[in-house]
Amino acid sequence: MEKCIILDSKKHKTLRSKSVNFDFDKTNGYMATWGKTKQDDPDWSPYGPFILDIEVTTICKGPNGVLCPWCYKSNTPNGTNMSFDTFKTIIDKFPKTLTQVAFGADAQGTANPDLFKMMDYCREIGVIPNITVADISDETADELVKRVGAVSVSRYADKNVCYDSIKKLTDRGLDQCNMHYMICSETKDGLYETLKDIKTDSRLAKLNAIVILSLKQKGRGVGFTPITNDEFKNIVDKAFELGISFGFDSCGANKFIESVKGRDNFEELKMCAEPCESAGFSSYIDTNGDFYPCSFAEGGDGWKDGISVLNCTDYIKDIWNHPRTKEFREKIIGCGRNCFLYNV
Repeated sequence: MEKCIILDSKKHKTLRSKSVNFDFDKTNGYMATWGKTKQDDPDWSPYGPFILDIEVTTICKGPNGVLCPWCYKSNTPNGTNMSFDTFKTIIDKFPKTLTQVAFGADAQGTANPDLFKMMDYCREIGVIPNITVADISDETADELVKRVGAVSVSRYADKNVCYDSIKKLTDRGLDQCNMHYMICSETKDGLYETLKDIKTDSRLAKLNAIVILSLKQKGRGVGFTPITNDEFKNIVDKAFELGISFGFDSCGANKFIESVKGRDNFEELKMCAEPCESAGFSSYIDTNGDFYPCSFAEGGDGWKDGISVLNCTDYIKDIWNHPRTKEFREKIIGCGRNCFLYNV
């Protein structure tokens, strides 16, 4: 493998090599990635992942005590936590390409007592911690704002739980506060309502953006229906019409690209879309310390079990270049970085 240079400071991290390069701003999360030239868009990083999605608990009571009806993890109040020692062992094995950690936690962000200690350790080693929650207290908002780069608040049936949580965070000065909205045929009407609320509800005045998540029919989500490309385009068109800042998960990136074809700024918009990054630029690790290409791959074909990170000695050799990881990566790239596991 060709050598690379990684420069890390308090505010920035950069990677330079012949095949993959990035500039990451730790203060606002902005990241630019390119290949041999600025016009070249690489499919993966041979030097290791840039993002770690790590599950630190499988315990969840749901927002306002109501379990999420489409939770792909099927989490309940009965679950397990990852210990701080396990977390530290895992993250210390990662290559220096790592820029951000996305914590998979519970709706309240309180199930794992070591969560904030884990976030503090991320900061100590120059990695930015982020998290998704749904229903937080003032005390949790205080602790998150001290540590995170960004928080996403999931919107469920009771929109007030979401909107109140967002206000708690933005009132405390969090600039990178987003709303997550899982879109499917059964929830699309609520999304249009939410788009209007962003323009009118004072609690959302300082919201950074709404992030549209595509349904994956896994766990409790198996009974819900993915939206069509035309329905996705209608949502994108409405967000542009209202002048709302919005984003989407990498699962929906190719749908977004299709939806904006014909716009005058298509090339610019296309550059903002990053399709599936699984095993290419990101890793997922569960509470047991096992690697999967992504959280949705867990338990699927070829991934009935993961690859132990705790037992590995060299992340690049033992995990990133494991035959199963390479097979998944080659398949996802061969599909144009479209998901081959689910009808997204």
